[in-house]
Amino acid sequence: MKRLILTAGLMSAFLLAAIAVGAQNKPNFAGTWALDKSKSQGLDQRMQSADVSWVITQDDKTISIESKVTGGAAPTGGGGGGGMGGGRGMAGPRSYTLDGKEVTTEGTGQMGGTNSMKATWTGGTLELMSVRAGNFNGNDFKATTDDKLSLSGDGKVLTVVRHSESPRGTTDSTMVFNKQ
Repeated sequence: MKRLILTAGLMSAFLLAAIAVGAQNKPNFAGTWALDKSKSQGLDQRMQSADVSWVITQDDKTISIESKVTGGAAPTGGGGGGGMGGGRGMAGPRSYTLDGKEVTTEGTGQMGGTNSMKATWTGGTLELMSVRAGNFNGNDFKATTDDKLSLSGDGKVLTVVRHSESPRGTTDSTMVFNKQ
């Protein structure tokens, strides 16, 4: 009986230690990041000719990403997280909770609609999924973006693997950012 209690106690301690280590393996993406176009793939025309940076704030409960795009050709629409010029992101920062719960907000402006966003962890990779649905000029639309964020071992390179689907089609890209 003592052996059983000792074994159960050790198993409990091991499980708690594993949970604590797992929580520590979640990287913090906070910082200012500049797009390295020479290492990125599948960028649209606007991003290829513009200066792109992300400002990320993160704490234990939330992550927020503000995309800044300056210069480049006029936007051609579609996709998720591109910029509208003048150093502004599409509609301000994208904010996600890090508890795995989906958050839905009402869109503003001409297109209105809804925005659903969810963040999930798989090891050291953070997956940010967003779905925007609405109506533009009498036409219903749905645009999805799935970003998978990971950091290099030294924390100086952020890689974002993006899959987007919208009425304009499907796009896949890999964006590589350097920490500023």
